[in-house]
Amino acid sequence: MTDTAADEVLAHVDRGVGRILLNRPKALNALTTGMVAAIDSALAAWEHTPLSAVVLASTSPKAFCAGGDIRTIREHSLAGDAEASERFFASEYRLNARIAEYPVPVVSLIDGVCMGGGLGLSVHGSFRVVTERAVLAMPETGIGFFPDIGASHFLPRLPGAIGMYLGLTGHRLDAADALYTGLATHFVPSDGIDAVADALAGSPGDPVDVVLNRLAGRSPVAESGLAEVRGEVDRAFGAPTLGEIEKRLHHLDTPWAAAALAALESASPQSLEMTHALLARGRQRTLRECLGAELALTRTTIRTPDFLEGVRAALVDKDRSPTWARASHGGRTPSA
Repeated sequence: MTDTAADEVLAHVDRGVGRILLNRPKALNALTTGMVAAIDSALAAWEHTPLSAVVLASTSPKAFCAGGDIRTIREHSLAGDAEASERFFASEYRLNARIAEYPVPVVSLIDGVCMGGGLGLSVHGSFRVVTERAVLAMPETGIGFFPDIGASHFLPRLPGAIGMYLGLTGHRLDAADALYTGLATHFVPSDGIDAVADALAGSPGDPVDVVLNRLAGRSPVAESGLAEVRGEVDRAFGAPTLGEIEKRLHHLDTPWAAAALAALESASPQSLEMTHALLARGRQRTLRECLGAELALTRTTIRTPDFLEGVRAALVDKDRSPTWARASHGGRTPSA
């Protein structure tokens, strides 16, 4: 682990609770290879320690984790350094699997932005606590990539066609939506989030669920906007093909459908095709099979013009005006 990674991931055990703090606030905790290795090392070291839980949190009031450091991946691609990119994705996905299989409950405290790799750190754990400031999304189709970090496993397992909708459009979920979909398990107000680790440490004999419920505020789940349009989501995004999804959205002719269509039209056509195929197959794959398929797909995707252009437009020049390689669906894309 580099000194930088040591500063960017703070890990210690206090009264039987492992605590991992993401500490790269200026980059909204975007994950580097070093940070992934530091988190993985801490979890590996604690695997045979008698812990009641592991808490994953952030020192930033703005973000839990904005995702992987995709800008750096683009730089590796432009420099022809495939090995560095492979190292990042392979280590990140290995960490996702470790969290999913961890012997004690992993509790993530999502206060602020949680996207892409941030969901990889949290969703595979047992408990995901959100505050009123939480924003969750898998926005990869907008940068010429695809929902990875095991998303091809957890998105198809969300209720109805919600996972396909989130994966294709990158729609942002607030706390109410996150609870409604099951991506979040508990709601704790932001002014109480710092008390979670201490509460768990102070009640080692109680189930984590019981401790979290004691701290919970009134759940906002009844205010979920996604719940209101659930019928439309299932109708449109439950279609068997991308073309049919778009046809059904046109037919619905509602404000929600128009917004979903606009999101699809602004995304990379290549990414939409890869994502649709990945999510359709993911329902019948194990998490490790999904991570394996995603890793294979990263090798080709990060060299494509759409990925290089998408990251440029979103994170380098920030003009938000990518020019995609193809303007319509069809043709060959890397296989999912």
